[in-house]
Amino acid sequence: MVRRGAWLVLVVLGALAAAACGGGAAAGPADRPGEIGGSLILATTTSTQDSGLLDVLVPRFEAETGTRVKVIAVGSGAALEMAKRGDADAVLSHAPEAEAPLVASGDLVEGRRVMHNDFVLVGPPSDPAGVRGAGSIEDAMRRIAAAGTFVSRGDNSGTHAKELALWRAAGLDPAAVRREETGQGMGATLNIADQRRAYTLTDRATYLALRSRLELTVLFAGDAALQNVYHVYVVNPEKHPGVKAAQARAWAAFLVSDEAQQVIAAFGRDRYGEPLFFADAAAGAAEGSR
Repeated sequence: MVRRGAWLVLVVLGALAAAACGGGAAAGPADRPGEIGGSLILATTTSTQDSGLLDVLVPRFEAETGTRVKVIAVGSGAALEMAKRGDADAVLSHAPEAEAPLVASGDLVEGRRVMHNDFVLVGPPSDPAGVRGAGSIEDAMRRIAAAGTFVSRGDNSGTHAKELALWRAAGLDPAAVRREETGQGMGATLNIADQRRAYTLTDRATYLALRSRLELTVLFAGDAALQNVYHVYVVNPEKHPGVKAAQARAWAAFLVSDEAQQVIAAFGRDRYGEPLFFADAAAGAAEGSR
């Protein structure tokens, strides 16, 4: 077992070695490779913010590194656009298909799998579309299209991308479904679906975090197509010279450290009776530099 804080020493040494070889970003004094402190901008999804997980992880990281984290919680699509422009230092996202082109273009580097949970279909307890009786996620989507109303995030997030893929997999055109787009994050979309007595797709963590003030209930879950995987990336300092590479690498290393993975694995269990996320750093190591 690596001692608490040992991950930080390794990150610093690695960054110093890169500097000695001419690597790292051209940046100001606070951003020199290997220097911990300063600040970083984390572009991430609303689900990590709404679930409360970052409220636990960020203070631990800041206390151990002296690095301040500014969290920008938006849809995955918007987070990835920030990375593409070089407006963030690190990204925590759950939209693998949207992440892949930025990995290929070199905007995102050093990707690691951090955790997963799953998507679930929620709706009114009366379940007018009969989603509870669906035999597959495709069947569930067809039932909603036939006899229900669906509230979509419509914000180019990972959840929105997954929803659109589910309609297509069910052989349906989203434009032909009784469907309202909120253009907002997961928490706001759940509240609107609750008010409309409609169906929506949500990550399980955000739903559990907000369940006490919702009438919506989980009506379909467990299909393999509903797995929801989160990766952390460093925005490439060679392509975007303003990126605070040392701080971003420290954040990525922290998320896959034993300490953070234990926090992730336990998060929510005491309050909700089940964890909101499942720690995946071991799987991330197998993925390499995805």
